[in-house]
Amino acid sequence: MAENVEIDYTLNNPDTLTKYKEAGKISQAVLETVTGWCTEGANIVELCERGDKLLEEKVASVYKGKKIPKGVGHPTTISPGPYVTPYTPLKSDAEEAARTLKAGDVIKIQLGAQIDGLGTIVCDTIIIPSHEHKDDIIPSRQADLLLATHYANELLLRLMLPPGTLAAGTDEEKAKAQAQKPYTQAQITQMLEKLVKSYDCNLVESTTCWSFERNEIEGKKKIILAPGDGVRGDGLPEVGDVWGVEMGVSLGSGKVKNFPDRATLHRRTTTTYGLKRPSSRATLSEIVKKFGTFPFSLRQLEDERAAKVGVVECVRGGVVRQYEVVGEKDNEPVARLLTTLAITKNGIQRLAAPTSPDVTQFKTDKKIEDEEILKILEQPVAKAASSKPKNKKKKKKAAKKDSKEDEGESEAEE
Repeated sequence: MAENVEIDYTLNNPDTLTKYKEAGKISQAVLETVTGWCTEGANIVELCERGDKLLEEKVASVYKGKKIPKGVGHPTTISPGPYVTPYTPLKSDAEEAARTLKAGDVIKIQLGAQIDGLGTIVCDTIIIPSHEHKDDIIPSRQADLLLATHYANELLLRLMLPPGTLAAGTDEEKAKAQAQKPYTQAQITQMLEKLVKSYDCNLVESTTCWSFERNEIEGKKKIILAPGDGVRGDGLPEVGDVWGVEMGVSLGSGKVKNFPDRATLHRRTTTTYGLKRPSSRATLSEIVKKFGTFPFSLRQLEDERAAKVGVVECVRGGVVRQYEVVGEKDNEPVARLLTTLAITKNGIQRLAAPTSPDVTQFKTDKKIEDEEILKILEQPVAKAASSKPKNKKKKKKAAKKDSKEDEGESEAEE
């Protein structure tokens, strides 16, 4: 009788990183496509549905014929203006379903794929251009917001690198670099606040980065930026970790409040509870089968109206978590980025990441002047890729062989 071999789902197993990378490619490709669909007048719920369909199609095209669970790791959400949390309206809510994108809107697009329970989530922020002026330079305050968010995100990634990860030089120099203390969460928030204030912006209250594990996008460790009252993070990044790194920046105070919109984004928990209503049991059964413990929108369930009823007891019993709709307290525009990354011995690998902005489009007179922050931003997040020694030896042997056959050709190649 064959023994059940326990699979290693850490980054020590090369197959784990391969699956993360494959899921990341899909997430990033779908994000780019959905971004292209986001134009003035486009209907938000229709864009979300199209994004989910594309995610499902692309996930279905990989690891064919293998008994590997895979699917949507995070539904497509499009959050306009002051919305902080992912926004995904329902077709059965007429007023919400009618919402369209407006020229000048600051929108956040978030989605993700998962393969074998290894999820990658990505979020980017864009400005909706008008039909008449597609190539307009982004105005100053919006430019301030996007630049502050981009550079704060880049700074955060560098502050998350474990000390000495990219150290070079003698063994003594490497040991000295590794002995340095990592940045505390309070220090990280302090430096990020200093950066965003260069652009007259503020961090969004309690923006949270989570460590990722198999079937879990809210792992044991979390970094909370600009934490609210009674809120604190726990743990620091280490080599071998996978993280969902979020950055939220506001043109307002950065303080948040609950919006009156219906909560439509949910996620199954590990809590068990005896559901009494047949509709609730049917809804939970479909959730488990389709989404496991990954986030989902009620519109992804077979019968949206029945799901709205069935999920109520699931939430009340704690077997399903409801994500409240949260926005900027001053109703000012918010920008968000989310990167899924792996921390390896060679530094940070961006598995799924937002597109780097074209800063030439941004018109602003503000800039970062803090020397310490500028110095950190100049640092790489990973070691430069280099050829393997074995490949070099092969090249040298090939070069010697060529030189014997044709000395002149060998010189040209060198």
